[in-house]
Amino acid sequence: MPSLWKRITFSVASVLCIGSVVLLVVALSTERWVTGRILCKTGAEIVNASHPELEQFIGHIYYGLFQGGKTKRCGLGNRRSKIYIFPKLVQTINGGLHMMVILFLLVAVGFALVSLSFCIYNARKVPYQSIKGHKGLYLWNFIAALFGALGVLCFLAAVRHHSLTEKVANFREHLFILVVLDDSLDWSFWLGVASIATHFAICGVVAMSRIKLPKPEMKKPEEPTITALDMLY
Repeated sequence: MPSLWKRITFSVASVLCIGSVVLLVVALSTERWVTGRILCKTGAEIVNASHPELEQFIGHIYYGLFQGGKTKRCGLGNRRSKIYIFPKLVQTINGGLHMMVILFLLVAVGFALVSLSFCIYNARKVPYQSIKGHKGLYLWNFIAALFGALGVLCFLAAVRHHSLTEKVANFREHLFILVVLDDSLDWSFWLGVASIATHFAICGVVAMSRIKLPKPEMKKPEEPTITALDMLY
């Protein structure tokens, strides 16, 4: 049976593993990986809009790994539409890179679950094999962090070097040309980054479990001393 200190540290590590899985699942399922502003270039050129009037042609866009939405302003009021990455849009963007992002994050979720199972095992039993103990936990968390980082970096490459936002904004736009004024990484993206940081925190907690705390010393009760004078009585 592990000591109380080890049970506490591995329980904390288990909670962090659950947190990492939750962060990745929420990041995968939400639509706020990127947010930005889009200008309806065609509408602005038709009316020859000057700088103050351009605000009437600026809309917004947001999207995640599976879907998103945009608000287009081309002089006909706000026109909102839903964006679905699959099955059509993924064929116009760098589909291989996009699938790698999803695959890497799913693998990271898998290894985070493996790390969770090993944390629970170490909190309940003392492993006989080193791979089931500290070394195994370091390995699983490193792999989970590695695949999470690869997924995040691939998505960052798609946004910055493959004009992902512009392609998403102009999908199925036959009459108007939309120009991306600015785009930024939103909270869904940073949840993925937080999940990576969580695995390093887990490694730190696992390392703390190897600290040996001093055991409290039990004072022995003093034995009564009998002197020769006591024997006389």
